Amino acid sequence: MGVPFEDFKLNRQILNAIADAGYTEATPIQQKAIPPILNGQDVMGIAQTGTGKTAAYVLPLLMKLKYAQGNDARALILAPTRELAMQIEENIRQFAANTDLRTVILYGGLGPKTQIENIKKGVDIIVATPGRFLDIYLAGHILTKPLQVLVLDEADKMMDMGFMPQINRILEVVPRKRQNLLFSATMSDKVQMLSGNFLEFPTIVEVTPQATPAQTISQYLYFVPNIKTKINLLKKLLDRDEEIKKLIVFCKTRTSAEDVYKFLVRKFNDEQVKVLHANKGQNTRINSINAFKTDEVKILVATDVAARGIDVSNVSHVINFDVPIVIEDYVHRIGRTGRALQAGEAVTFCNPAEEYYLEKIEKLIRQPIEVLPLPADVFVEETPYEERQEQNREIDMQKRRENPEFKGAFHEKKERVEKKPTLGHKQQLAKKHGKPKTTRGKSIRKRK
Repeated sequence: MGVPFEDFKLNRQILNAIADAGYTEATPIQQKAIPPILNGQDVMGIAQTGTGKTAAYVLPLLMKLKYAQGNDARALILAPTRELAMQIEENIRQFAANTDLRTVILYGGLGPKTQIENIKKGVDIIVATPGRFLDIYLAGHILTKPLQVLVLDEADKMMDMGFMPQINRILEVVPRKRQNLLFSATMSDKVQMLSGNFLEFPTIVEVTPQATPAQTISQYLYFVPNIKTKINLLKKLLDRDEEIKKLIVFCKTRTSAEDVYKFLVRKFNDEQVKVLHANKGQNTRINSINAFKTDEVKILVATDVAARGIDVSNVSHVINFDVPIVIEDYVHRIGRTGRALQAGEAVTFCNPAEEYYLEKIEKLIRQPIEVLPLPADVFVEETPYEERQEQNREIDMQKRRENPEFKGAFHEKKERVEKKPTLGHKQQLAKKHGKPKTTRGKSIRKRK
């Protein structure tokens, strides 16, 4: 049985807010992380999305800060994407509802003017993406001296997105004496390196083996030869309309996401489907997420970066239209369903060039994914020449990554092309004396 929140050293205002939000018992990560954070220790939390990790650090943080004080922030929470930053801020507002604590959120994609004004009004907690925080700090609008707590959320994603230089810069400007909290879904080498620079004798809390999907998620796999057949299979799965309450379709590129979105709009209509990727404007992205949360929209097509931090309950299905290249993203993707101990289904489409990443994913999650045969009525399209070439190129690249000595089919072809046949005796003479190469046709025209 879970531990009731009443068992923690939280004050009545916070406990009432937790009850108003409909929570009664702490999740495993909350049970393990809240006491050491309240105790002032540095904490490293390994927990996948959907385990309640945001509340695991937000609740003790609110307890430590208690009430509004001074003008400058005493806590800084860094997140890799604006969507996750917004999600964290929403959690803080919910749990700090009965306090006077002030939160400001900073992210790119819109002008900093309003964000700077909000800081000037007085702030206790800043939630920010690293780039925008640094911009506003360097412009002289943030005083870091009063900071007592620094939180890095989804540290693995920050590393993947190349935020290391900004994070190192931020670590230079925040006070040495502070409490540090780092949360990550996986314990990659990069995250371990970051934790070494960042945490002082940390308490490590881990709720599941690294990157293990939630037990409530059923995972299935289809081997599909090409994009057109993937679309045909998607159409077939969507015909099981009554089973799918809410669906996220993940694609690895913006182009792929747009193609799938256009197909779905033709099948359903514009009202039921939204697309989310980095090329979409900030307001469009916020509106799409809100429409999906409030059930106005049933299907969301998204790329990995855009989808981080979307905490939407009752997502019944996730479809990986493409296998993710950053294999840890698989866990994040399927973690969008089966949240809060509800059942969910995750289906992955895999073409020949994606099998390489699939093997790595199965190693990471320490389990094979159940393979299903393609339904008999799904039309299997012929793979177009360009797509087949692209897949072959990708497979060659993967083999070269595993074995640098590997030359690959393309390399051989190239060598064969480069060994041009030697010129004939007459052509060599013609070239030497600068005479044009004669052909039968040309000599006939001359005679005419």
